[in-house]
Amino acid sequence: MSDLRTVEEHLADVLAAAAPLPAGPVALAEAYGRTLREPVRAAVDIPVFDNSAMDGFAVRFADVVDAAEHAPAVLQVVADLPAGTDADPVLRPGEAARIMTGSPVPADADAIVPFEDTEGGLADSLGEVRVLRAPRAPGAHVRRAGEDALVGAEVLPAGVLMGPLQAAAAAAAGVAEVVVTRHPRVAVISTGSELVAPGEPLLRGQIPESNSVLLAGLAADAGAVVVRRESVPDEPALLDALLAEVAAPEGGAADVVVFSGGVSAGAYEVVKTTLAQTMSFTKLAMQPGKPQGFGRLPSGVLLFGLPGNPVSAAVSFEVFVRPALLRLQGRTAADRRVLSLPAAAGWRTPPGRRQYLPATIDRADPRAWRVRPATSGGSHLAGGLGRAEAYAIVPAEVDAVAEGDLVDVMLIS
Repeated sequence: MSDLRTVEEHLADVLAAAAPLPAGPVALAEAYGRTLREPVRAAVDIPVFDNSAMDGFAVRFADVVDAAEHAPAVLQVVADLPAGTDADPVLRPGEAARIMTGSPVPADADAIVPFEDTEGGLADSLGEVRVLRAPRAPGAHVRRAGEDALVGAEVLPAGVLMGPLQAAAAAAAGVAEVVVTRHPRVAVISTGSELVAPGEPLLRGQIPESNSVLLAGLAADAGAVVVRRESVPDEPALLDALLAEVAAPEGGAADVVVFSGGVSAGAYEVVKTTLAQTMSFTKLAMQPGKPQGFGRLPSGVLLFGLPGNPVSAAVSFEVFVRPALLRLQGRTAADRRVLSLPAAAGWRTPPGRRQYLPATIDRADPRAWRVRPATSGGSHLAGGLGRAEAYAIVPAEVDAVAEGDLVDVMLIS
C-alpha cells in the first residue's frame, strides 16, 4: 500500500483552512477583478420601459396589418421621438410617430415598422409615410419593460468574478455599488543559495531565479495582490526574519505566503528545517509536485511550501494555491475547464502517481483538437513551460499514454 497521500486529501486540508476574507461595498467601477459576496438584484426593470428595437415608425398594428408593396398603408406622422425623449404622443387610427432605437414606445402603439419597410425610409419620414410591408405581429420590434429582469430579480449571484460583462449587467440594473471580497495579499519567497537575479552574471553552480516571477504572476492571475516578492539563500535566520516581516500585522500582513524550494528530502531544505513546527510536509501521489508543505500561522496566514523545480512549482500552484486563493475570495466556481482530447503523440507516465503534464493543443483541424506535451517531462524544464496552455492530467493507474488515447486536458490560458 502506498504511503503517498492523494491530491484530494491534501487539497481538502488546504481548503478547510482557507476561510473567505472580509467583504464590503465598493463602487461598481472599483469592483473589476473582485468576487461578489452578495447577489446583485435589479434596482430598475431591464429594460426600464417599452422601447423601440429599430429606427422607424411606431404604429397601431391594425393600421398596417394588410400593408403590401402593391397596396401600401398610408399613415400621417404626428410626432418625432428621439432617444431620451419623455414624450408619449397620442396616436389615433391612421397616425404614426417617427421613432429611433431605444426611444419610449407610445402607449397607443403596439408595433414598430422599420424605415426599410417603408417607401421613403428615413429620407422621407416626416409628414406622410407609406408602409410597404406589415410587421410580423403585434409587438414586433418592441422591447418590453422588464423582459430581461424585473425590479428585485437576481441579476448576478454571489460568488462570481466581476468582469466587464458582469459590471455592465449591474449597471443596466441600476446598481451603483456591490459587495465584494478584498483581494488576497500574497508574499512569494523563493529559496536557494544557487539563485541569482535574471540577467546577472552566473558563477559556477548558479542559475537565474525564475520561480518568484512565475508564482507572483500566477497569484495575480488568481485575483491576488502580491505584496512582497523575494529570493533568499538557504539560511534559516534570513528566512525566519523575512517571514516575520511579511506576516506582521502592522505592515499589512500577507494572507498567504508561498515558498518555493526547500521542502524535499535534501540536506539543505531550509523551509522544511525552519518551519517544521508550523507546517506539515508530506509526499503526494502526483508528478510533478510530490513534496508539499502546508501550514497556518496563529494569525491565520496560510503557508504553502512548493517544490523548487519550476514545472513542479507551477503545477503545485495550480492544484493547491489557486483553489485556496479563490476560496479566500468567496468564489463558488474554482475548477478550470477540462476537455477530453486525443493525444497527438505518446508519452510515459509515472507509476502510481497522477501526472500533470504541461501541454499544448494542436488546433490544426478545428473539428478535431489534439493534445501534445509542451516539454519532454522534466520538472526542471522551465523553457518548455512557457509554451504550455494546458495540463494533460493522466490518472495514477495509467501506465502510458499512446497516440490517439483520450486524455483529460485542463485549460490554463
